[in-house]
Amino acid sequence: MSSKAFHQLAPFVQEFIYRQRWETLRPFQSEAITVILGAPQHVLICSATASGKTEAALLPIITKLHEDPPQSVGALYIGPLKALINDQFLRLEDLLEDSGIPVQSWHGDVSQSQKTRFLRRGRGILQITPESLEAMLMRRHIDLRRLFGDLRFVVIDEAHALLASDRGRQVICQLERLARLNPQPFRRIGLSATVGEPELAMRWLKGNTTLPTCLIESSSRSRFELALEYFRLPKSEQEEESDQSQPPDEVGRPLSEFASRKPLSPHGDALTLPHHEEGGNIALSQLTTDPAVYYEHMHALTRSAAKTLIFANSRNEVEAIGLALRNISEREKLPDTYHVHHGNISAALREGTEDAMRKPDAPACVAATVTLELGIDLGQLDQVIQVNATHSVSSFVQRLGRSGRRGGKPARMFFYCTEEDDDPAHIGAEMPWNLLQTIAIIQLYVEEKWIEPPLIPRLPTNLLYHQTMSIVYAHTELKPPQLAQRVLSLSPFAQVSPDHFRALLRHLLEIDHLQLAENGGLIIGYSAEKLVNNYRFFAVFPDKIEYRVREKTREIGTIQMLPEVDDSFLLAGRVWRVLHINYEQGIVEVELAQGIAGNLWKGEGPDIHSRVLQRMRQLLQSDDEPIYLKERAKPRLRLARATAQRADLLDNALLPLANERFLLLPWCGSRQFVTLMELLRESYACDYLDVPGALACLRGLLDMD
Repeated sequence: MSSKAFHQLAPFVQEFIYRQRWETLRPFQSEAITVILGAPQHVLICSATASGKTEAALLPIITKLHEDPPQSVGALYIGPLKALINDQFLRLEDLLEDSGIPVQSWHGDVSQSQKTRFLRRGRGILQITPESLEAMLMRRHIDLRRLFGDLRFVVIDEAHALLASDRGRQVICQLERLARLNPQPFRRIGLSATVGEPELAMRWLKGNTTLPTCLIESSSRSRFELALEYFRLPKSEQEEESDQSQPPDEVGRPLSEFASRKPLSPHGDALTLPHHEEGGNIALSQLTTDPAVYYEHMHALTRSAAKTLIFANSRNEVEAIGLALRNISEREKLPDTYHVHHGNISAALREGTEDAMRKPDAPACVAATVTLELGIDLGQLDQVIQVNATHSVSSFVQRLGRSGRRGGKPARMFFYCTEEDDDPAHIGAEMPWNLLQTIAIIQLYVEEKWIEPPLIPRLPTNLLYHQTMSIVYAHTELKPPQLAQRVLSLSPFAQVSPDHFRALLRHLLEIDHLQLAENGGLIIGYSAEKLVNNYRFFAVFPDKIEYRVREKTREIGTIQMLPEVDDSFLLAGRVWRVLHINYEQGIVEVELAQGIAGNLWKGEGPDIHSRVLQRMRQLLQSDDEPIYLKERAKPRLRLARATAQRADLLDNALLPLANERFLLLPWCGSRQFVTLMELLRESYACDYLDVPGALACLRGLLDMD
């Protein structure tokens, strides 16, 4: 290897590259190495999944730490998932074997004895989750300068999964709190596969620092193969709730009841129950098939490749897929190579699944949620299957990049779009929204390379409360001006005025979350002591109550709703019967069972961008048929277009369907849709506003930019 960047690396790092049999560094890796080894600046590295972003950052960082050993932790690696940290930890151990640079992972699954050893003499590289870093800032305040006083680098992995969320803003607050301990600014290295607007990501990464930020993007064109098939399935007897898929439609209601309704899917809000005749060159009923055919089709596809990763948008659907494919293999006397992976399965079972996918010569297929969307190394994947639409273009790109990449093979992704065969309650319910959303998301990336830009709120009030309480807890007591200076100087709160903050403090004093000490300092109030002392406070996002599932001494995973004794449910791709429930400890004891069972989780709807809805509308207006559509998907798209044209769905956002009942199709994203609903409710709440007035108000709102 003769590149200039390669020869800048430490000799033991060069030896590691030789052992890995890398023929050359990728251009973006060479550029990253040169930049990180050069003048101080922050760096945002954007490249496809499994393309070597982590190595592009860590190889030069390790070289710098080797040449000039720091007196504290020299590099902090922040990962959004424990599994991702564990994966990177194993890769780092091999690289650092001969370097003398220690590496330690730190999260909820790491033993206390390992953490205690690290605390005695923190050096080298620390890998940590945002929640564990928050706990360290709050509970180990007196140790922070000793642990991080000579911090040189912070690597933020999977930055795109953080930057548009309160969790990502929490990370920036944490880094700026750490920066107060350092005489010299440390450098931030962001790693991301998909960023819609790199400038916003660079601004997020820089925060309130003065160092410039450099963008390094991979210029290589990835090759991929796509296919999409459609299945219309009989209505399931059990209603399931999705983690990310659309909220269910409601039956129509009179406009007079509209003010009390909950917001529905941005794909359309139906307010009536009309009957509509089918049109097009094929009847909708002709596309209905038995679920067994659907699962057998998927089973055959997974058997055509050694390594397959199946993504679904809910834990419920992941469990159903895993059980169905396993049952088909058992019936056909084929080896059971199927696994299930999501956040409610125990760490031991998840790690076993990841190990099975890494074995190069053993076939394996895993059905997963977002837990395997991020950059955990699963070895060489032959194909990815996606069931129904991803919730975003970014998620589609991330999942597409899980296959291919190595050996020059193209990424392969097969989509299954499903629809329930049910008597439609209204004209909007006749549309195959999942199919349309899937095609729109694919086309936005294939045609325009468009990815959702991050949304940065001006006033992140929940994070403001969280960091205020965290800082008071860490310092035990602070005068109001000291607290205001420490909180409002954090970059996520740049738009929070001193008056806003004073109002917050007055409110916290009123509800006893803060108390005023005799000397005028602020301390944690009695009403908040239990809250801030609970480990759940470390996470800025809402925490769900979960119950542990155990088979004898083996942990299986967790569920969110308690069953009854003798009930059966799905978890880890198998059916379990409840033997006993320990209500005090929240433990459900189970045994393996047979048959069909449901799931015990709740879910929330996704946040869909307006561009996706607008592209769906454009798709219905067009006659083009994407080449990746398979035999059943093409006629369903044609039928949807005929229905939209006949019902005038494309030119009118508000369609009258019956007396005081309407179909609302604003073709806008989730946030705009919910805002529109709230504005309509607020307008209709006026006593003097009659139905014609409400309709005029709604049409006015729909005409707003």
